[in-house]
Amino acid sequence: MSVARRPLLTATAAGSLLCALWFVPSANATAERPAAGQERAQDAAARAAAAEAAGEELRLADTGAGMDTTPYVIGGSAFLAIGAGFVAYSVRRSHAYAL
Repeated sequence: MSVARRPLLTATAAGSLLCALWFVPSANATAERPAAGQERAQDAAARAAAAEAAGEELRLADTGAGMDTTPYVIGGSAFLAIGAGFVAYSVRRSHAYAL
């Protein structure tokens, strides 16, 4: 394969991947049917009233305060270092061919 074709193939592959990802559905937190949300609110209110009558205490779920992000930071840093290493290697290799 010719050296001149490699950038074109790389750009084509990257463009194809971006076009494919364009059609991946995104998640959104809006209700599709407002009537269903109102029914759920009424059901939740009824459950809360029943629990209060039974003497139980309802608590909300933990929203993530104090979440340990250490694995994400370490993993992201590792991937960043690996990517930078690949870039440095490819630049060094391309300069070797230029000489």
